[in-house]
Order: sequence, then C-alpha cells, then structure tokens
Amino acid sequence: MHVERILALKGNEVISVQIDETVGRAAGILSSNRIGAILVRDDDGFVEGVLSERDIVRGMAQLGTRCMEASVAELMTRDVIHCRPEDDIDTIMAVMTERRIRHLPVIGAGQLLGIISIGDVVKFRIEEIESEAAAMRQYIATA
Repeated sequence: MHVERILALKGNEVISVQIDETVGRAAGILSSNRIGAILVRDDDGFVEGVLSERDIVRGMAQLGTRCMEASVAELMTRDVIHCRPEDDIDTIMAVMTERRIRHLPVIGAGQLLGIISIGDVVKFRIEEIESEAAAMRQYIATA
C-alpha cells in the first residue's frame, strides 16, 4: 500500500495556522480537532514548519507560562520531513520510527496533498494485514 491510498481513504483535509499565530491559539485548534500536530503555512500556502504537542511541551518547559503567548514560529519544527503519495507504507513507518516523528505532510508535484499520522499508517497497515489473512483463510477453505 502507498501513501496515496491512505489519503484516498482518510481524506486530504489539512488544518494549519499562520506563522505569527500564538501557541495558545494553535493549542486550542489542536485540542478542538483532536489532532497532535498542525502545519504552519505562509500566505501562499507554503509549509514553513510543523507545531506538535511535543513542541508545545518543550516550549512550556523552556518558557513557562509565556509559552502560550509565544508565536508558533518560536516553537515549531522548521526542518519538515515529508513524504510523497507514491511512498510505500513500510518505508514511511521506518522513517517515522527512525526520526521519531508522528506526522508527515504529503507533498506531490510541489503541492501539499494532505498529512498522515502514525495512527493513520498503523490503522491502514493493520487493515491490509487483516485483508491478507482473510484472503488466505478463504484460499485454504476452498483448496
């Protein structure tokens, strides 16, 4: 299975904030949408960074109560790792594990196509394995 299949099934909605938004506002968006990371984009839609729950926790440890008034630019991860729609799920799982990241923007032909999480990847990998097992049981039953 490839990343494009995950996006086809889960959708390509991307929730993002502008670079000058406050961390407090971004945290509220994360909470209300029940997501763990939010893309930070410029006026043209270009991905400037990713702000994750981990970034906010790190900011709280460093800045204390001032963290919520800080701009996302102060805390976001600027070196954004991304994937392509044609990337294989096993490869993506390895990248996420190795880099210790839980969210990957999907970029194809210079365009942001969506974002996937480790939860999305694991869910679809499990479904793939269950489908293979069901097919194998069916094959054995008819042999």
